Amino acid sequence: MNICCIGAGYVGGPTMAMIAQKCPDIRVNVVDINAERIAAWNSDALPVYEPGLLELVKEARGRNLFFSTDVDGGIVGADLIFMCLPTPTKTYGEGAGSAADMTYIEISARRIGELSKGNKIIVEKSTVPVRTAETVRRILDSASNGASFQVLSNPEFLAEGTAVTDLENPDRVLIGAEQNEAGQRALQVLVDVYARWVPRERIITTRLWSSELSKLTANAFLAQRISSINAMSALCEVTGADVQEVANAIGKDKRIGPYFLHASVGFGGSCFQKDLLNLVYLCEAFNLPEVAEYWRQVVKMNDYQRRRFARKVLHKLFSTVSGKRIAVFGFAFKRDTNDTRESSAIYICRDLLEERANLAIYDPKVEAAQIYRDLNRNEGDSSIIICKDQYEAATNADAVLILTEWERFRSNKMDYAKVFELMRKPAFLFDGRNLTDLSAMRAIGFNAEGIGKGA
Repeated sequence: MNICCIGAGYVGGPTMAMIAQKCPDIRVNVVDINAERIAAWNSDALPVYEPGLLELVKEARGRNLFFSTDVDGGIVGADLIFMCLPTPTKTYGEGAGSAADMTYIEISARRIGELSKGNKIIVEKSTVPVRTAETVRRILDSASNGASFQVLSNPEFLAEGTAVTDLENPDRVLIGAEQNEAGQRALQVLVDVYARWVPRERIITTRLWSSELSKLTANAFLAQRISSINAMSALCEVTGADVQEVANAIGKDKRIGPYFLHASVGFGGSCFQKDLLNLVYLCEAFNLPEVAEYWRQVVKMNDYQRRRFARKVLHKLFSTVSGKRIAVFGFAFKRDTNDTRESSAIYICRDLLEERANLAIYDPKVEAAQIYRDLNRNEGDSSIIICKDQYEAATNADAVLILTEWERFRSNKMDYAKVFELMRKPAFLFDGRNLTDLSAMRAIGFNAEGIGKGA
């Protein structure tokens, strides 16, 4: 069997590396039009940082795992084609701000249809609106020169930072197929691939539409929990409660559980906000305005939490940050990744730059060029300094903001007494991820604030 994956991003690269490692008899070609990205996958400086990913790639690369810009060649030689393409939120036309932009899906489907011969199985791996498989099938058939296609839905459920573990030992693998004989045959082909290492009871098979909607629903439920605890963090701060104690207490209830109850400056990443907005658009399109508004509120609460944190920084620093140096610890949207998409750090930093603050930013994995792009600033902008470590960032700073939960920023991993000595006085610390013991920080001398920590 030959597998082709169109798209060498955060989903396609790691997923295909795991399939290649577990199935050495299957040739896996990962293709992308971005030559720079492909070159990175063929080096030891991968474009995606994930713990354990480099070792996984190096084991299979050159044996049965290949990265190439030859998209057409990959399509022609494949029996099974994964579509791991971006579906960003539309910024134009109908549905702008909420609907998924399906441009890349359509372009790829047309090219697959034009080049294919015989029978091919097309696998939607990208997060897509419900009933996209029907659209893909129509495009394939209209562009086809006599080839036949079966379209499967196989959404990814990877958490960045733990993607390799999630791929090797998944909670579940979900595959949706048409409920006819051809669809079920195609489904079995993909089931057999995953069954090489995933226990069969964890491979869930459903109808196509159920599979597509399940991914949006899963992300919506997870984001909802984060926004719920963040809403309570605001109440905790004004009542004198501690949000971590509240989260621990309610998490002991087995009906609720302890996961995704960590108050913070808000969720980020490529999926949660995009999928929530897509769900809102679908509900509006199917004339379910009350359902749409329910899910829209989850996004609103996330935006509120970010603005609230930036306002707190401003007010505590005597209502002005103009000309002040603010040290930012962490820029990725979460630890153990170099992904900054929708990172709360971006929004908070932009708010502070609007107030004319000077930012000294340190993140162990995010490149300087990416930070400048995300902040819409030119490299060399005097209001932004990219630092080699957290201590350089803290030097002469008026305040420290902890915006990513990297282990090195925890109070038991870092010398905060040294940070305090390097800073201007009074020295402020704003812990947006609850990584520090605020009492210990105050004992050092910090004016320390945390999310959901009442005075």
